[in-house]
Amino acid sequence: MTIVAGIEAMNIYGGSAKLDVRTLAEHRKLDTARFENLLMKEKAVALPFEDPVSFAVNAAKPIIDKLSDEEKDRIEMVITCSESGIDFGKSMSTYVHHYLGLSRNCRLFELKQACYSGTAGLQMAVNFILSQASPGAKALVVATDISRFMVAEGGDMLSEDWSYAEPSGGAGAVAMLVSETPYVFQIDVGANGYYGYEVMDTCRPIPDSEAGDSDLSLLSYLDCCENAYREYEKRVENADYRTSFQYLAFHTPFGGMVKGAHRTVMRKLAKAKPKEIEADFQARVTPGLNYCARVGNIMGGTVLLSLASTICNGDFDVPKRVGLFSYGSGCCSEFYSGVVTRDAAGVLKSMNIEAHLDNRYELSMEEYDQMLYNNSCISFGTRNASYDANMIPGAAQYLQGKNRLVLSEIKEFHREYIWT
Repeated sequence: MTIVAGIEAMNIYGGSAKLDVRTLAEHRKLDTARFENLLMKEKAVALPFEDPVSFAVNAAKPIIDKLSDEEKDRIEMVITCSESGIDFGKSMSTYVHHYLGLSRNCRLFELKQACYSGTAGLQMAVNFILSQASPGAKALVVATDISRFMVAEGGDMLSEDWSYAEPSGGAGAVAMLVSETPYVFQIDVGANGYYGYEVMDTCRPIPDSEAGDSDLSLLSYLDCCENAYREYEKRVENADYRTSFQYLAFHTPFGGMVKGAHRTVMRKLAKAKPKEIEADFQARVTPGLNYCARVGNIMGGTVLLSLASTICNGDFDVPKRVGLFSYGSGCCSEFYSGVVTRDAAGVLKSMNIEAHLDNRYELSMEEYDQMLYNNSCISFGTRNASYDANMIPGAAQYLQGKNRLVLSEIKEFHREYIWT
């Protein structure tokens, strides 16, 4: 019997608060032409009492709640994928496992490789299922990341580079239940082109600060997109970038970067002309940008956010193949593919992702700026702290009764959470 594997269920958590990106750009007095290239509408903003653990649990809980006790007990692996870790040793997966009430007969660990981590977790889980080491087992993979923008101590101005990164930096989590019943997305086994090398395009030299070279990052992304796909083409008979995939989902730091990568590959490999490239971009790529434009770059989860957006905004009246490009700075990349089932959109829409994104609390610029100047208490390595849920009264009121996990306090480095 042929074993298949992939995503059985999937959910997105785009935070409890959002900020209008155009309002932010105008407030920061950013150049309009540069802003338009971002192709952004809103960004999710992590409130002071939210962190990667709370985001991960809030993404996964609706999936877990739909399972029977027997199905829950077959989850034998929990992988958190993040570059926003909260401890150098202790994995966030332990918190996620605890607050979801999963069986103790479970592997718990964390993966980090910049924005590639979500794909790494998915592929590891898929290979666990394909190995049949534990027939019928399931794996929970959660890619969770947040961007915390802070004003430097002693400073009162935001640098130009900081300001341009700010509109696209998001916060969110993508949870996936991986099994041998891939109701949402069936992986094409062996259809993988991976490509990586050492480059210092972006990095986190200290836990709460990112550094890098934006031009080098763009060049690395473009180089990896082309060469990861070329490797995929070597491994997959008759693969064709233009005809093999009905849709394409990309790691999306911002929409303009994806458009540039797609244009480059179409021009080089498909020998396409500008009008054809634009039409192809609108047809195959833009469905995957919808959620990314409303959440922002969530690092390891972004390509999976794009996949979810593709499924919910594309046309899957029959099963169709989606090609995915995942890129993580530093760098590692992969082009892989799978088939979205006819029932996938229904499975995802039952999670009410659109309603969740629509109904988030909208921060004013005054509330947002207030948060920037008060975020130091949640820095990496905080030993003891409590969190005032009423710092942003409107957001606190919005959360009441929604049964969301939020950070309550830190006692001797141990994080404690409560349900709203």
